[in-house]
Amino acid sequence: MAVLNTKLSVRNMNKSFDGKTVLKDLNFDLMEGEFLSILGPSGCGKTTLLRILIGLDKADSGQILKGGQDISGLDSLERGMGIVFQNYALFPNMTVLQNVQYALTLRKDTKAKAKEIALRTLEQVGLTDQMNKRPNQLSGGQQQRVAIARTLATNPDIILLDEPISALDVTNREIMKAELKQLQKKFNATMLFITHDQEEAFFLSDRIMVMNEGNIEQIDTPLGIYQHPASDYVKQFVVEQLDKKYADLLHYTGRDQ
Repeated sequence: MAVLNTKLSVRNMNKSFDGKTVLKDLNFDLMEGEFLSILGPSGCGKTTLLRILIGLDKADSGQILKGGQDISGLDSLERGMGIVFQNYALFPNMTVLQNVQYALTLRKDTKAKAKEIALRTLEQVGLTDQMNKRPNQLSGGQQQRVAIARTLATNPDIILLDEPISALDVTNREIMKAELKQLQKKFNATMLFITHDQEEAFFLSDRIMVMNEGNIEQIDTPLGIYQHPASDYVKQFVVEQLDKKYADLLHYTGRDQ
C-alpha cells in the first residue's frame, strides 16, 4: 500500500472573536490526494478554519504548514490553494470562458496561455458547450461546475470547498456529489470540504473530521466513525442522524415491509 505524503498540517491553532473562543488548539493533517471533510453544525468553527487556511482571516496562534513551510504569514495568492464558495461568486457580466480564464490572466506564469488553459479545463469538466453563456443562463448545478472549473484551472495544490452544493436542489446535489468525486480522482486533487450534512461527508470522503464548538471530536474514515464513534457527540450528531435518515428513507420507499 502506498504511503501518503502530508500535504498540509495545522498545529495548535486557536482563534477567538470578541472574547469567544471559536477554534481551540486544533491539530490535524491533510494528506496528498485526500478528500477530507470537515463535518459540523453551524457555529462549530469550520468556516472560520477554512478562512484562516486560505488567508482571509488570521489565527490568534498556531501554524499552517505546507510542504514543511509555515505559510501562516503569506498572502492568499501565495499559498497555492484554491477555494470554491457556496454562492459560486461568478462574474455575472462575463461568459463561462471569461470567468474561468480571469484569474489566469492576473498571473504572470499563466497570462499568455490563459484562454488555452481555460478551454482545456472546461473540456475536462464537460462544460465546453456552455462556454459562451453567462451565469444567469445556467442552472445552479452548471454554475457550481463553472466555479469548480475556475479553481481547477489555476492548478492549486489544495482545493478548499465551502459547502459548495448545499444551495442546490436535491437532484443537482446528487449529481454534484458524484461529479466532485469523479473530478477529485481525475485531477488527483487534494480537497478539504466543509459541510454540515452527514450523508455528503460519508459519500465523498476518505476521512472525516467531526467538529463541535471549536474542537475536533474525531478524525477517521467514514466506516471508522460509524462503527467506533469517539464520543457521545459523534454518536448523536453523526451515527444516529445517519441511522435516522436511512430509516426514514427505507420507510418511505416501503423497503422495510
